[in-house]
Formats: sequence, structure tokens, C-alpha cells
Amino acid sequence: MLEKKELEAQKPQKEKIRKSFQGFVIGIKNDKTILVRVESVRLNRKYKKRYTVNRNYQVHDEKNSAVLGQKISFVECRPYSKTKRWRLIES
Repeated sequence: MLEKKELEAQKPQKEKIRKSFQGFVIGIKNDKTILVRVESVRLNRKYKKRYTVNRNYQVHDEKNSAVLGQKISFVECRPYSKTKRWRLIES
């Protein structure tokens, strides 16, 4: 019989499903932090009218490589601070 530790070692590791977004840089004033605006289109249920919803995210930029107005991709990660829970993956 295999022990519990050996059984756990044989199980394939599950990858965490992380949210990812694309948006435009609208603020670079902070050190290692950028402000990114993500636009999404929503549909009114009753009237079927489309409208845009903007949301701003604080994103961690380790190298301070982002430029104002640049389109970037970012992904969910561990909390860096009270408002930063996103990490820059490609600029």
C-alpha cells in the first residue's frame, strides 16, 4: 500500500486559473506601479443596447518599462499592496 505522501506526489499538479486583461496605461507617476484602464462592452438585457464600461487597475511594473498610452497585458497575482493585485506580463 502506498502512503498518503506518495499518493499526493503522484497526482498531477493543478495550474491556477488566473484572470488576465489588456488595457491602456493612463498613469505612470508611481514607482513600480502603473494605472491601467480596461474597457469592456456590455449589453443591456432588456433593450439590447451596447455600452462601454471602463475600469482602472493598479498594476505592478517591476522594471518601470511601461509608457503612457501603451497597450499592455497583465495577469492576476498575489497582493503586492492594498490595491495592487495585478502583474505586468507583456508591454
